[in-house]
Amino acid sequence: MKRRYVTVDVFTETKFGGNPLAVVLDAEGLDGAEMQAIAREFNYSETTFVLPPADEAHTAHVRIFTPARELPFAGHPNVGTAYALARIGTLFGKTLPGTLLFEEAAGLVPVRVLTKGGVITGAELTAPQGLTLGSEVPAATIAACLGLDVGDVAVDRHLPVVAGVGTPFIVAELRKIEHLAAIRPDARAFSELLPIDDTNAVLIYVRSGRGVLNDRMIIPLPDLREDPATGSANAALVALLATRAPEQDHLFKWKIRQGVEMGRPSLLLAEVDKVAGAVTAVRIGGACVPVMEGLLDA
Repeated sequence: MKRRYVTVDVFTETKFGGNPLAVVLDAEGLDGAEMQAIAREFNYSETTFVLPPADEAHTAHVRIFTPARELPFAGHPNVGTAYALARIGTLFGKTLPGTLLFEEAAGLVPVRVLTKGGVITGAELTAPQGLTLGSEVPAATIAACLGLDVGDVAVDRHLPVVAGVGTPFIVAELRKIEHLAAIRPDARAFSELLPIDDTNAVLIYVRSGRGVLNDRMIIPLPDLREDPATGSANAALVALLATRAPEQDHLFKWKIRQGVEMGRPSLLLAEVDKVAGAVTAVRIGGACVPVMEGLLDA
């Protein structure tokens, strides 16, 4: 059977930057094993599969696969899928609204389509879950996995910790941007010291100025791989930072640069609503560009 697919680069305004995503538009009839095989064939960090929603009030049921496993929620797949569908304009016989609602394993994900001058430019998701925190991770573990000195890991604001808003990640801060560039992932350390709380993906960040973060994401899939733009992990990061901030009622905004060191620069724009001392919403989005389209035999 011929199935349509498109690919887009997410969190970038420049083709061949950002994080590539494959979107299989005609996924009805595929089972999980077939979706996993297709995702492995594309070999992107994620591939999405668009299915009819269980509730007709929603836009679609979206399943997300890495080359190794299915994810309950992820950031750049939602942003890229919404952008790809919005450019088509219709789905399952319906004209698409300005905000799409995706059914996913982690919950319902609203994704607002971004436009400029009437042209669709990207999308912005709202995380399906509030911030959850798991185990704290020793700074020595982070240093060993990243090939750094333990003193390079910042622990004054928070210890490295498992955090998520739908999918868990280990989040750790480094002291200097030079430390970010010096990362040399150690596959043996990853294998021996992780996972913790069922995750072995590590988001490492540096504060680069007021409202500006630089970070990198290392993910074993099962081989070590760097991700150029990770919306779900950065959503967890900014939720964590907002939770630890002293402001009780505030709209936090961040610009996040990722993928620079691997030659796929990405820009993620994040917002967090904090009301009466509690984080009430986390949004993350950015620009996208189309790259390829074609037919898949599956």
